[in-house]
Amino acid sequence: MICNALRTNILYTFLLLAFALTSSAQVSVDAGKTIFSNVCASCHAKDMKTAATGPALAGYADAWGEYPREELYSWIRNSQALIAAGHPRATQLWNDYKPTVMTNNLGLTDEDIESVLAYVDCKIVNGPECTVVGPPVPGPGETAIKKSNSWMYWLIFGLLAGLALFLSRVINNMGRIAAAKEGVPYTGKTLAQTLTSKSMITFGIFALVILGGYTTVTRAMNLGRQQAYQPEQPIEFSHETHAGLHKIDCQYCHDGARRSKHAVIPATNTCMNCHAAIKVGSEHGTAELTKIYASAGYDPSTNKYIENYDDMSQEDIKKIFTKWIGDTYMAEEGLAELDNEGKRVVEKQWKGLVSSLTNDQKKKIQGPIEWIRVHNLPDHVYFSHAQHVTVGKLECQQCHGPVEEMDIVEQHAPLSMGWCINCHKETEVQFKDNEYYQSYMKYHEELASGKKDKVTVEDIGGLECQKCHY
Repeated sequence: MICNALRTNILYTFLLLAFALTSSAQVSVDAGKTIFSNVCASCHAKDMKTAATGPALAGYADAWGEYPREELYSWIRNSQALIAAGHPRATQLWNDYKPTVMTNNLGLTDEDIESVLAYVDCKIVNGPECTVVGPPVPGPGETAIKKSNSWMYWLIFGLLAGLALFLSRVINNMGRIAAAKEGVPYTGKTLAQTLTSKSMITFGIFALVILGGYTTVTRAMNLGRQQAYQPEQPIEFSHETHAGLHKIDCQYCHDGARRSKHAVIPATNTCMNCHAAIKVGSEHGTAELTKIYASAGYDPSTNKYIENYDDMSQEDIKKIFTKWIGDTYMAEEGLAELDNEGKRVVEKQWKGLVSSLTNDQKKKIQGPIEWIRVHNLPDHVYFSHAQHVTVGKLECQQCHGPVEEMDIVEQHAPLSMGWCINCHKETEVQFKDNEYYQSYMKYHEELASGKKDKVTVEDIGGLECQKCHY
């Protein structure tokens, strides 16, 4: 009995030890990319060289090189504490970017931070070509990236498993020898019997339940949250061109953001406000704008909406818009009639139009453009754009990133509960000249007396569960 219990305990011990070793923290570019995407990318540009809500990370090695590495760790974990202590570099950054407060990252270990810095170095050296398979060669003055040690931990796991089997055999033989000396039959279990015993099966089931629960909860938390999700849209609409180059205000198109829960996807008639006059795109020519006209039933050749458009057949619609595409091509090329290349262009653009405006559920070209949703919070989460945009006076970029630089929009922020909570803890409420907050007399008085220097969203109930959950 003692031998059996000892053998079982040894197996438990080595299984747990092997699990702990294989799951321990380590520095790797792969881990750094994941942490950057989940924690840092909401404020720092992905190219590491452009300043966004936070500074460009490419200069961290020079900026923090004269200070102990631990002070950089302290800055990343709790920037305000380092600022309060009068740290020169921390104070300089605060003066450059205030009143925007860097999110606290108290849960990051030294290895986590080094992994992020390794990923930053990788991006600086290789740019978009940065991979997470292996480290790049560091440039002058850059920190060398530490290689992943995963193979070593799996090797240790294998050695421990082999050692556990070996010790189990030794204990089994010792039991046989002891039984022979005492002249009693040996009643010990074989290794197969031990591994299939009730206690080992119970341990296995327990481990599977824990692993299954962890996987389920983790995936449920990520439901609808796919940072860097960048779907191909039915129309190649460029935010970089519209919001960046032409400086069109976000709320001109997404006018629901200032007055309702949803920012709303702009209707086609919003596009027509400009594109009734601007008929040929700077990048795609007629290829993408014709899709808007076909969706709305607008004939760009006559500058009129088509009568009884909903009842028209696809062949009749094709005649109208292929004529427009062909006429525009001939005008641009200075031709009296379509050549073979022009016919190819017309046919290609028409096929693209049909592909973008129809699908298995939508058989007709006529009707709304079915844009693919990029941001989608779970149903149990209440989020109001009006509360944040009109009342909180937040810029769109704070959550959606530098949209004016995105050719194709992607999910920029992690949209996690922790991300929202951190923002509510640190974001200062703009009481001045904001009628919405006039009823908070206590805080107005404390601000006037100097008792408080700021009021955060947390102070006015921003962490109460019912504020965000039904």
